[in-house]
Amino acid sequence: MSVLAVEALVAGYGAAEEILKGASLHVEPGEIVSIIGPNGAGKSTFLKAVAGLLQPRAGTIRFAGTDVTRRDPQGRARAGISFVPQERNVFGSLTVAENLEISGYLDPAGAQGRAARLYERYPVLAEKRHALARTLSGGQRQILAMAMGLMTEPKLMLLDEPTAGLSPKAADDLFDAVVNLNRGGLPILMVEQHAVEALAVSTRGYVFVAGRESAEGAGPALASDPEIRRLFLGG
Repeated sequence: MSVLAVEALVAGYGAAEEILKGASLHVEPGEIVSIIGPNGAGKSTFLKAVAGLLQPRAGTIRFAGTDVTRRDPQGRARAGISFVPQERNVFGSLTVAENLEISGYLDPAGAQGRAARLYERYPVLAEKRHALARTLSGGQRQILAMAMGLMTEPKLMLLDEPTAGLSPKAADDLFDAVVNLNRGGLPILMVEQHAVEALAVSTRGYVFVAGRESAEGAGPALASDPEIRRLFLGG
């Protein structure tokens, strides 16, 4: 059974604006799946629709075999979908510890224990637990954002351009963190601007163009495809 199966999704932000025009995608257990493509192709819109932040006009979203198309964001979070947005993904005026605490809203009683395990996984967060989130480096903020997403103990994590704005070293570290999460059994669906690097660590990838998928394949195979490289990867 697929972790996520999306069929013919149509969605947009205004009454007449249609960004997604029948996009389909699936994520299998244990996979990292990346979505690449030009600006305006609907990549981030797709993640928001899966997370419940945008109500689709048509199509279906099935999570672990259950239709969640009409569930609200909290209902999808309770089902096991965690979404880490590209921007405004931490509370800058709160400490690292407070960010983690507030992210444990689905199970407040267990939040302290989950935070302790995340401090073990990410020592930099333990070191900075009393620091305000706005004082963290870009890479540290992204690690915190992912840790906040993990506070709900998800069964699928959605990452929207997790390396945006990061230095090459911080981006490499972030990709390592994504791979390590996945090795622990968490399926991941991510939109990523660093397409070559994302495909290199992905089980499969999709190329989105004009609101729907135009190509699908194994991550490394897509990254090495001459036509995909010419059109989308800069050579």
